[in-house]
Amino acid sequence: LSPDCSFTCHYRCRALVQLDCGGPPGAGDEDGGNEQVLEKDTNVDEPSEWEKTELDQAQVEQRIKEYNSQINSNLFMSLNKDGSYTGFIKVQLKLVRPVSVPATKRVPSLQAGRPHPQGVKRRTSFYLPKGTVKHLHILSHTRASEVIDALLRKFTVIDNPRKFALFERSEKDEQVYLRKLGDDEQPLRLRLLAGPSEKVLSFILKENETGEVNWDAFSLPELHNFLLILQREEEEHVRRLRHRYARCRQKMQEAL
Repeated sequence: LSPDCSFTCHYRCRALVQLDCGGPPGAGDEDGGNEQVLEKDTNVDEPSEWEKTELDQAQVEQRIKEYNSQINSNLFMSLNKDGSYTGFIKVQLKLVRPVSVPATKRVPSLQAGRPHPQGVKRRTSFYLPKGTVKHLHILSHTRASEVIDALLRKFTVIDNPRKFALFERSEKDEQVYLRKLGDDEQPLRLRLLAGPSEKVLSFILKENETGEVNWDAFSLPELHNFLLILQREEEEHVRRLRHRYARCRQKMQEAL
Protein backbone atom coordinates (compact mmCIF):
# COMPACT_ATOMS: atom_id res chain seq x y z
CA LEU A 1 0.00 0.00 0.00
CA SER A 2 1.32 3.41 -0.95
CA PRO A 3 1.35 5.84 2.03
CA ASP A 4 0.20 8.71 -0.21
CA CYS A 5 -2.68 7.42 -2.35
CA SER A 6 -3.47 3.98 -0.85
CA PHE A 7 -2.51 2.31 -4.12
CA THR A 8 -2.33 -1.47 -3.68
CA CYS A 9 -0.16 -3.85 -5.66
CA HIS A 10 2.00 -6.94 -5.26
CA TYR A 11 5.45 -6.46 -3.71
CA ARG A 12 7.15 -7.78 -6.87
CA CYS A 13 5.12 -5.42 -9.08
CA ARG A 14 6.18 -2.18 -7.40
CA ALA A 15 8.97 -1.50 -9.89
CA LEU A 16 6.50 -1.75 -12.80
CA VAL A 17 4.13 0.90 -11.41
CA GLN A 18 4.54 4.60 -12.08
CA LEU A 19 2.33 6.96 -10.08
CA ASP A 20 2.23 10.71 -9.68
CA CYS A 21 0.50 11.03 -6.33
CA GLY A 22 -0.02 14.48 -4.90
CA GLY A 23 -1.40 13.18 -1.62
CA PRO A 24 -4.10 10.96 -0.20
CA PRO A 25 -7.46 10.75 -2.05
CA GLY A 26 -9.61 13.70 -1.11
CA ALA A 27 -6.76 15.83 0.23
CA GLY A 28 -7.58 19.41 -0.54
CA ASP A 29 -10.84 18.37 -2.16
CA GLU A 30 -13.50 20.04 -0.12
CA ASP A 31 -16.24 19.55 -2.68
CA GLY A 32 -17.79 16.71 -0.75
CA GLY A 33 -17.80 18.67 2.50
CA ASN A 34 -19.04 22.04 1.32
CA GLU A 35 -21.53 20.94 -1.31
CA GLN A 36 -24.78 19.82 0.23
CA VAL A 37 -26.00 17.01 -1.98
CA LEU A 38 -29.45 15.50 -2.10
CA GLU A 39 -29.50 12.25 -4.02
CA LYS A 40 -32.89 12.20 -5.63
CA ASP A 41 -34.41 9.17 -7.32
CA THR A 42 -31.33 6.99 -7.15
CA ASN A 43 -33.37 3.96 -8.15
CA VAL A 44 -34.51 5.62 -11.40
CA ASP A 45 -38.16 5.20 -10.40
CA GLU A 46 -39.19 8.65 -11.63
CA PRO A 47 -37.97 10.29 -14.86
CA SER A 48 -36.64 13.83 -14.75
CA GLU A 49 -38.63 16.78 -16.05
CA TRP A 50 -36.57 16.74 -19.26
CA GLU A 51 -37.16 13.05 -19.81
CA LYS A 52 -40.93 13.66 -19.79
CA THR A 53 -40.69 16.27 -22.57
CA GLU A 54 -41.62 15.15 -26.09
CA LEU A 55 -40.42 17.12 -29.13
CA ASP A 56 -41.45 16.88 -32.76
CA GLN A 57 -39.03 17.39 -35.66
CA ALA A 58 -39.61 21.15 -35.92
CA GLN A 59 -39.13 21.62 -32.18
CA VAL A 60 -35.89 19.61 -32.25
CA GLU A 61 -34.54 21.79 -35.06
CA GLN A 62 -35.49 24.96 -33.17
CA ARG A 63 -33.91 23.69 -29.94
CA ILE A 64 -30.66 22.88 -31.75
CA LYS A 65 -30.51 26.40 -33.20
CA GLU A 66 -31.09 27.91 -29.75
CA TYR A 67 -28.50 25.58 -28.19
CA ASN A 68 -25.80 26.44 -30.78
CA SER A 69 -26.45 30.16 -30.33
CA GLN A 70 -25.81 29.93 -26.57
CA ILE A 71 -22.50 28.04 -26.48
CA ASN A 72 -19.10 29.73 -26.51
CA SER A 73 -17.20 26.87 -28.18
CA ASN A 74 -17.28 24.85 -31.37
CA LEU A 75 -19.02 21.91 -29.69
CA PHE A 76 -22.16 22.38 -31.76
CA MET A 77 -25.07 20.04 -32.26
CA SER A 78 -25.95 18.99 -35.83
CA LEU A 79 -29.26 17.77 -37.19
CA ASN A 80 -29.07 14.74 -39.51
CA LYS A 81 -31.26 13.98 -42.50
CA ASP A 82 -32.89 11.02 -40.77
CA GLY A 83 -34.13 13.23 -37.93
CA SER A 84 -31.47 12.23 -35.42
CA TYR A 85 -28.80 14.66 -34.23
CA THR A 86 -25.23 14.54 -32.99
CA GLY A 87 -23.41 16.60 -30.42
CA PHE A 88 -21.02 16.63 -27.48
CA ILE A 89 -21.55 15.89 -23.81
CA LYS A 90 -19.05 16.52 -21.04
CA VAL A 91 -18.75 13.89 -18.33
CA GLN A 92 -16.89 14.44 -15.07
CA LEU A 93 -15.42 11.32 -13.48
CA LYS A 94 -15.82 11.25 -9.70
CA LEU A 95 -14.51 7.81 -8.81
CA VAL A 96 -13.35 7.06 -5.27
CA ARG A 97 -12.24 3.51 -6.02
CA PRO A 98 -9.26 2.51 -8.17
CA VAL A 99 -9.88 1.27 -11.71
CA SER A 100 -8.12 -1.58 -13.50
CA VAL A 101 -6.31 -1.37 -16.85
CA PRO A 102 -4.63 -4.20 -18.76
CA ALA A 103 -0.90 -4.73 -18.82
CA THR A 104 0.93 -7.52 -20.72
CA LYS A 105 4.63 -8.17 -20.33
CA ARG A 106 6.78 -11.16 -21.25
CA VAL A 107 8.64 -12.39 -18.22
CA PRO A 108 11.32 -15.10 -17.91
CA SER A 109 10.37 -18.43 -16.39
CA LEU A 110 11.70 -19.15 -12.92
CA GLN A 111 12.36 -22.75 -13.86
CA ALA A 112 15.83 -23.54 -15.32
CA GLY A 113 16.13 -19.95 -16.48
CA ARG A 114 14.19 -20.64 -19.67
CA PRO A 115 11.82 -17.96 -20.97
CA HIS A 116 8.12 -18.77 -20.97
CA PRO A 117 6.74 -18.75 -24.53
CA GLN A 118 3.53 -16.93 -23.66
CA GLY A 119 2.96 -13.47 -22.28
CA VAL A 120 1.62 -13.11 -18.75
CA LYS A 121 -1.63 -11.16 -18.51
CA ARG A 122 -1.69 -8.58 -15.76
CA ARG A 123 -3.97 -5.83 -14.60
CA THR A 124 -2.85 -2.62 -12.95
CA SER A 125 -5.09 -0.65 -10.60
CA PHE A 126 -4.82 3.09 -10.01
CA TYR A 127 -6.89 6.11 -9.02
CA LEU A 128 -8.09 8.43 -11.77
CA PRO A 129 -7.13 12.05 -11.00
CA LYS A 130 -9.74 14.15 -9.24
CA GLY A 131 -11.80 16.27 -11.59
CA THR A 132 -11.04 14.23 -14.71
CA VAL A 133 -13.33 15.43 -17.52
CA LYS A 134 -14.00 13.83 -20.90
CA HIS A 135 -15.94 15.12 -23.91
CA LEU A 136 -17.78 12.54 -25.99
CA HIS A 137 -19.30 13.00 -29.45
CA ILE A 138 -22.50 10.94 -29.48
CA LEU A 139 -25.82 10.51 -31.25
CA SER A 140 -29.23 11.51 -29.96
CA HIS A 141 -30.17 7.85 -29.54
CA THR A 142 -26.94 6.89 -27.71
CA ARG A 143 -27.94 5.33 -24.41
CA ALA A 144 -26.43 5.99 -20.97
CA SER A 145 -25.02 2.45 -20.81
CA GLU A 146 -23.25 3.04 -24.14
CA VAL A 147 -21.77 6.29 -22.79
CA ILE A 148 -20.33 4.35 -19.83
CA ASP A 149 -18.85 1.75 -22.19
CA ALA A 150 -17.29 4.51 -24.33
CA LEU A 151 -15.74 6.21 -21.28
CA LEU A 152 -14.23 2.96 -20.06
CA ARG A 153 -12.76 2.31 -23.53
CA LYS A 154 -11.28 5.83 -23.63
CA PHE A 155 -9.36 5.13 -20.43
CA THR A 156 -8.78 1.41 -21.28
CA VAL A 157 -10.58 0.41 -18.09
CA ILE A 158 -11.34 -3.32 -18.02
CA ASP A 159 -13.64 -3.32 -14.98
CA ASN A 160 -17.20 -4.53 -15.43
CA PRO A 161 -19.33 -1.61 -16.73
CA ARG A 162 -22.05 -2.57 -14.25
CA LYS A 163 -19.75 -1.27 -11.50
CA PHE A 164 -20.36 2.29 -12.76
CA ALA A 165 -23.38 4.53 -13.24
CA LEU A 166 -24.04 7.80 -15.05
CA PHE A 167 -25.68 10.56 -12.99
CA GLU A 168 -27.26 13.86 -13.94
CA ARG A 169 -26.45 16.77 -11.65
CA SER A 170 -28.59 19.89 -11.39
CA GLU A 171 -28.79 22.92 -9.14
CA LYS A 172 -32.07 24.41 -7.99
CA ASP A 173 -32.84 26.77 -5.12
CA GLU A 174 -29.24 26.51 -3.82
CA GLN A 175 -29.65 22.75 -3.61
CA VAL A 176 -27.75 20.17 -5.64
CA TYR A 177 -29.67 17.19 -7.00
CA LEU A 178 -28.16 13.95 -8.27
CA ARG A 179 -30.17 11.39 -10.21
CA LYS A 180 -28.97 8.09 -11.56
CA LEU A 181 -29.76 7.68 -15.25
CA GLY A 182 -31.41 4.52 -16.48
CA ASP A 183 -29.49 2.38 -18.95
CA ASP A 184 -31.80 3.37 -21.84
CA GLU A 185 -31.93 7.12 -21.19
CA GLN A 186 -30.37 9.34 -23.85
CA PRO A 187 -27.85 11.86 -22.43
CA LEU A 188 -27.62 14.02 -25.57
CA ARG A 189 -31.39 14.44 -25.60
CA LEU A 190 -31.26 15.56 -21.97
CA ARG A 191 -28.42 17.96 -22.88
CA LEU A 192 -30.50 19.50 -25.66
CA LEU A 193 -33.61 19.92 -23.52
CA ALA A 194 -31.68 21.39 -20.58
CA GLY A 195 -29.51 23.71 -22.68
CA PRO A 196 -25.73 24.20 -22.42
CA SER A 197 -25.66 25.46 -18.80
CA GLU A 198 -23.64 23.18 -16.55
CA LYS A 199 -25.57 24.38 -13.50
CA VAL A 200 -28.85 23.35 -15.05
CA LEU A 201 -27.52 19.94 -16.06
CA SER A 202 -24.18 18.16 -16.03
CA PHE A 203 -23.14 14.50 -16.18
CA ILE A 204 -21.05 12.60 -13.65
CA LEU A 205 -19.67 9.07 -13.76
CA LYS A 206 -19.61 7.45 -10.32
CA GLU A 207 -19.48 4.03 -8.78
CA ASN A 208 -22.75 2.16 -8.98
CA GLU A 209 -23.27 1.85 -5.25
CA THR A 210 -27.06 2.09 -5.11
CA GLY A 211 -29.13 -1.00 -4.47
CA GLU A 212 -27.64 -4.45 -4.01
CA VAL A 213 -24.01 -4.87 -5.04
CA ASN A 214 -23.37 -7.79 -7.38
CA TRP A 215 -20.23 -9.13 -5.71
CA ASP A 216 -20.07 -12.00 -8.19
CA ALA A 217 -18.93 -9.47 -10.81
CA PHE A 218 -15.63 -9.04 -8.94
CA SER A 219 -12.63 -11.35 -9.03
CA LEU A 220 -10.98 -12.63 -5.84
CA PRO A 221 -7.95 -10.28 -6.15
CA GLU A 222 -10.35 -7.33 -6.54
CA LEU A 223 -12.31 -8.37 -3.46
CA HIS A 224 -9.10 -8.68 -1.43
CA ASN A 225 -8.03 -5.25 -2.71
CA PHE A 226 -11.36 -3.75 -1.65
CA LEU A 227 -10.96 -5.18 1.85
CA LEU A 228 -7.49 -3.63 2.13
CA ILE A 229 -8.70 -0.28 0.81
CA LEU A 230 -11.70 -0.26 3.16
CA GLN A 231 -9.39 -1.05 6.07
CA ARG A 232 -7.13 1.86 5.14
CA GLU A 233 -10.13 4.19 4.76
CA GLU A 234 -11.50 3.11 8.13
CA GLU A 235 -8.14 3.67 9.83
CA GLU A 236 -7.82 7.10 8.21
CA HIS A 237 -11.35 8.05 9.27
CA VAL A 238 -10.66 6.99 12.87
CA ARG A 239 -7.38 8.93 12.85
CA ARG A 240 -9.14 12.11 11.70
CA LEU A 241 -11.85 11.73 14.34
CA ARG A 242 -9.28 11.27 17.10
CA HIS A 243 -7.32 14.29 15.86
CA ARG A 244 -10.44 16.46 15.77
CA TYR A 245 -11.55 15.51 19.29
CA ALA A 246 -8.01 15.93 20.59
CA ARG A 247 -8.07 19.52 19.27
CA CYS A 248 -11.45 20.11 20.89
CA ARG A 249 -10.13 18.74 24.21
CA GLN A 250 -7.09 21.03 23.96
CA LYS A 251 -9.26 24.10 23.27
CA MET A 252 -11.51 23.29 26.23
CA GLN A 253 -8.50 22.87 28.51
CA GLU A 254 -7.09 26.19 27.35
CA ALA A 255 -10.45 27.84 28.04
CA LEU A 256 -10.50 26.35 31.55
